[in-house]
Formats: sequence, structure tokens, C-alpha cells
Amino acid sequence: MRKERVFLVGLDYRKRSRDAGKALPGAAQAARDTSAKSRPSSEPQFTAEESLSELRDLAISAGAEIIGEILQHRDRPDPATLIGRGKLEEIAGAAASTNADLLLFDHDLTASQQRNIEKVVDVRVIDRTQLILDIFATHARTREGQLQVELAQLEYMLPRLTGRGADMSQLRGGIGTRGPGETELETDRRKIRSRIRHPQQQHAHVRRIRAQQRQRRESVPVATVALVGYTNAGKSTLFNALTKATVLESARMFATLDPTLRSITLPSKRTALLSDTVGFIRNLPHTLVSSFRATLEEVQRAALVLHVSDASSPLSAEQDAQVDRVLKELEAANNPKLLVKNKIDLLPPKQRDSLRDDPQTVHVSAAKGIGLSTLLDRIDEAISEDATSRVRLRIPQKEGKALAMLEARSRIYSRQYRDGMVEMEAELPESVVRRMGEWVIP
Repeated sequence: MRKERVFLVGLDYRKRSRDAGKALPGAAQAARDTSAKSRPSSEPQFTAEESLSELRDLAISAGAEIIGEILQHRDRPDPATLIGRGKLEEIAGAAASTNADLLLFDHDLTASQQRNIEKVVDVRVIDRTQLILDIFATHARTREGQLQVELAQLEYMLPRLTGRGADMSQLRGGIGTRGPGETELETDRRKIRSRIRHPQQQHAHVRRIRAQQRQRRESVPVATVALVGYTNAGKSTLFNALTKATVLESARMFATLDPTLRSITLPSKRTALLSDTVGFIRNLPHTLVSSFRATLEEVQRAALVLHVSDASSPLSAEQDAQVDRVLKELEAANNPKLLVKNKIDLLPPKQRDSLRDDPQTVHVSAAKGIGLSTLLDRIDEAISEDATSRVRLRIPQKEGKALAMLEARSRIYSRQYRDGMVEMEAELPESVVRRMGEWVIP
């Protein structure tokens, strides 16, 4: 099957003011003025070139062949076409000369802008949000993930239906059309809202089930540790390394959409639950954040958040800032957090040797198994659930089940056999101490 030929359009808006001599972060600036005002000026931000590079990676993840790209600098967006009539005609010529199938903008387009651009370029036009939704639709495997993506896509498409009746009546396929299916996205808004209600109801049912499962888990003193991070930071590789699971590991963006929970045994012999979550990205579409809120509730309720960061990426600081913004949006910014700098095996030896852990940061390579024991120690220290204590016990040798539990779930410091009894000194989780109560020596 032939890959779709995609032409990329990036934008860099420059602010006219005495102290603004450099470009603001490209693709989303015009549409994000309000949120930009609330961001600290010291927060690392993507340049327009870096944003366009990320768009290129996203398009390749969606199965595209990149046949051209252009980056335009403007003082302000054009309300009708975003980029202005002259530049649009130039892009139309470039797209025609390269036989492009799709024009992809690194910017959110309004419905009218999208229609106006398509009239001039005569090829399909989608924006960055639509591309991300398409990738999510491709990678969702569980029914829950599919419901969340479908709901986000329908809510995104609803305000963009006016005047697109002819387009929506045809099944054209391709990037930006996967998921609910354009043939069913009729111009009748009442029918679309009716269709939205169905996944909303199913999604509400899923949330109730997940809440019940969470309540059962929380009735047992087991902490949940949530992995979060920018897409392709290596969360699934770290998850597999710590849990010996086989979650899909891929260099493609958003390879993991469906949440996964696995238990891990900490050095104290306590058990914790590790949760793998969807990767974050710059300006993650709000429809996705709301649709995936049931999944991301694991992050909100986590006893510890492991922020996995790609130490080898030149954009590591900018990506970390974006993850912090999403955590604030999820009201999880105040959760206990540990920064895990991953992929240190990809750094030059001299730079790798200079790395030092601190109370907030651990350096690891999930792929090579470097630093994982230190990471487990730090997780153990940070978790207060089922706290451990050092106790002395005197247990009859015939109590094989109790002795086996102690062997599996405690750190044993000394052991002596006398008169058919086993005298031990061990560090035990509180839940095990309660079960051994009759044999604990005060």
C-alpha cells in the first residue's frame, strides 16, 4: 500500500514589542495566547523549527512520506487562511509540483480556515490536533482506548461540520480520517450529538468500573506508582524492565495508549503497583485530555509519580516543561514525584560519567538495565503505604506457611533454631506484622 505523500507547513509568529526580538514558540502561539500569558517566562519552550521537526516525527508515526515542508514567519495569523493568500498560493504550487496527497499544518485550524485553504490548494488539509487524534485511533487496542479516542474525535469534528456535507458523504480514507469514519459524520448536528452520547455513556460505565477496581485496590495497603513522560521517552521499556512484562516497546510516538498495571516487589519486599500511561506531548489536545481522564486518574491517585525523561534528547528541558503543564492540568502537580532521566546509554561516555543522582533525580538506562536497583531503592524510600518495621519473632518450626511468608516478604537479619522454635529478627511490612502478631516478641 502506497504511503500518503504529505507536505508540512510550520508557522512562527513574532511579537512586535521593544523587548521581543526573537521568535515565540512556533506552531501553537496564536491559538494559545491566553495559556502563554500564564506560563512562567523562564519555562523552556520549543522553537518553530523544533516544533516542525516534532510534527515530522508525528507524521511518520502515522505512516506518511514527507515530500516537502515550509516554515513561514509572520507577525500575526491571517484570520481567513492563517498564512495569508500569497503564501498559500506558493504552498499550493509546491504541493502540486510534488504530487502531495495531504497538507499538514503545525497549528490548530478553525473550520473556516480549513475550508478556505482547501479551496486554494485542492488537496486534503488537516491540522496537528487531527493528526494526533488519527495516531491515537490507529494505536488504540482495548475497547476502553477505542471509546476514548472515538469520543475525542467526534467532539473535535462537531464544530467543523458546517459546509462540509459533500466531503463528509464520501469515504476517502487516509491520515486524519481513521476512527469514527467520515461517512457517518453527517452535517446534521443533532445526529452527531446523538452519536457522541453513545461513547459517553459507555465511557462513563468504564469509569465506574475503574473506580470500583481502584477502591478494591485501595482497601489493601498497596501503593500505585505512575509512569508519566513525554511520548517516546522510554516509559514502556522502563515498565517492562521493572515488571518483566511485555508491553509494546516502540520508537514510534504514542505506541502505548491503553493503561497497564503490574505489581513490582521493592527491596523491602513490599509490593507496589506500577502503572504505564499514555505519553504526553506539546499542546496535547484538550479533547484527548478530557477523554483520557479516566485513564489518567491513575496518575492523580498515585502515591508516587515517576516522570520519565529522555536524557539523550536535545529538547529534554522543553519536553519536561510540557509534562509538568499536563500534570498541573490533571491536578497532579503536587503528588510526590521522582524525575527519572532515561536513555543515559545514548550519551557520550564523558557526559554519562559526569551524571550524579540527587534527592529528586535518578539516572537510568531501561534498555541496558543501568541504575534500576537505585531506582527501586528510591521508590521504596518514597512510599509510605504498608510501612516496614524491624521486629523480633519466635515461631514454631512446624509453621511452614508463616516461615515461607517471612522468607518471601521480609528482610531477615538473623535466624536461630532452638527447642523446635525459630527465633528471627526481620524487617516486615505492617500488613505482615499483623499476620504474625502471635509470634512477635514485644
